Amino acid sequence: MKSAMMKIGLAALLSATAAFGAFAEEFTKGVVNKVDAKAQKVTIKHEELKNLDMPAMTMVFRVEDPALLEKLKEGSSIEFVAERVNGKLTVTDVK
Repeated sequence: MKSAMMKIGLAALLSATAAFGAFAEEFTKGVVNKVDAKAQKVTIKHEELKNLDMPAMTMVFRVEDPALLEKLKEGSSIEFVAERVNGKLTVTDVK
């Protein structure tokens, strides 16, 4: 019985974690204004960033993953995820 309870508890925990992960990965639409690969930064004119409680605006984000920088071209429309990483606004995913 104890093993079954542990499995149910683990399943609930994993479900909650998956739900939280889906919320954290909310994509926002934007347009790339400038890419500074050397500084690992990108300027994006974006819609409201709900997860950061930020209105629509144009701003600079850090990009720590060089593979993401390759997906960013000036003038292109993107959908992206931005989060606070070590206190800095950072693009963590792009599609």
